[in-house]
Amino acid sequence: MTADDPRAYPTRPFLAASAVIHRDGRILLVRRARAPGRDLFSLPGGVVEAGETLAEAVTREVFEETGLTVEPVELAGHREVIVRDADGRVERHFVILPFACRWRAGEPTPSDEVAEAIWVAPDEIANLKTTSGLPEIIAAAMVHLAS
Repeated sequence: MTADDPRAYPTRPFLAASAVIHRDGRILLVRRARAPGRDLFSLPGGVVEAGETLAEAVTREVFEETGLTVEPVELAGHREVIVRDADGRVERHFVILPFACRWRAGEPTPSDEVAEAIWVAPDEIANLKTTSGLPEIIAAAMVHLAS
């Protein structure tokens, strides 16, 4: 671990939750303001804190990053992110649980973690520079958000 990034070179994976937020046929994507994923579009979310349920974590992270209030509907799979450095050491390891969420209140505003927040139709995602596997995660979540 480094002093400036306590999640670098972990001794164990970090558990995180993210949100596929649905509103009027569109999904909220955020452009990350810092590493990892700087300048890539992704889902809002972050690390689960001790004593917090997954639903509480995703709700809190979305609010902290975007100012939105959401309703988690259903877990929509999982994603593992393991990044190794040039020497093969594990530099980052996250297990991310994406939730299908409904928008309830607020308009997205940037934060220190989010440079930009945009609502996009699912078919517009292919035109954006995104984190790996994002279209598949969104498709899995949309099954739970059809109503």
